[in-house]
Amino acid sequence: MPDLLAIEGLRAGYGEAVVLPNMSLRLEESQVLALLGRNGTGKTTLINSIVGVTRRFAGTITLGGVDITGFRPDQRARAGMGWVPQERNIFASLTVEENMTAIAQPGPWTVERVYDMFPRLKERRSNYGNQLSGGEQQMLAIGRALTLNPKVLLLDEPTEGLAPIIVEELLKAIGTIARSGGICSIIVEQNAQKLLGLADRVVILERGVIVHDAPSSALKADPAPLERYLGVAGAAAH
Repeated sequence: MPDLLAIEGLRAGYGEAVVLPNMSLRLEESQVLALLGRNGTGKTTLINSIVGVTRRFAGTITLGGVDITGFRPDQRARAGMGWVPQERNIFASLTVEENMTAIAQPGPWTVERVYDMFPRLKERRSNYGNQLSGGEQQMLAIGRALTLNPKVLLLDEPTEGLAPIIVEELLKAIGTIARSGGICSIIVEQNAQKLLGLADRVVILERGVIVHDAPSSALKADPAPLERYLGVAGAAAH
């Protein structure tokens, strides 16, 4: 299967600071990648670089065979890059429905399909963004990214600070998105246990460099790398 997303020799950071010295990464269609690492290892910088909001010093990014290296963030979004940042960035003064229709592009992911996945959003379709709870805002951020009908979905700490029941709902939804096909996903997460059952592949970063890249099944069988790089003892046992 050809690569849907291909990053080659990417050197990127902020200002004069280089966070990713030489990043190469490839993802196939429908693949779910868990991006793990301690705080400050470059996970968010990698997501931000794919979206196009960091400074690029070298390297290329290709999406669906199209070189998007020179594209602005809005052009990358239209080319098929769906992004759910940590801050969520939903439009506070628009309703739930307006948030999703404002940037929607034609494709299989319609507003109604998002409502089927998140019935809670349908109940609040007329509520403004700033009237939603944190969990509902996160559902809306994911729903809005999906109505772009992206080729790649980037989720940066999607479960951070949310109640366990909401976390379960979000993880179930991410699984649904993955199984629907056509989209490859990169999920940044602090808690490795949450993602091992969901991801096909796990990449661990340290100082902006990939130090581990393997199927998630391998980490379940042998959690030693989690302990070595993340300080997570027996993560696969849970």
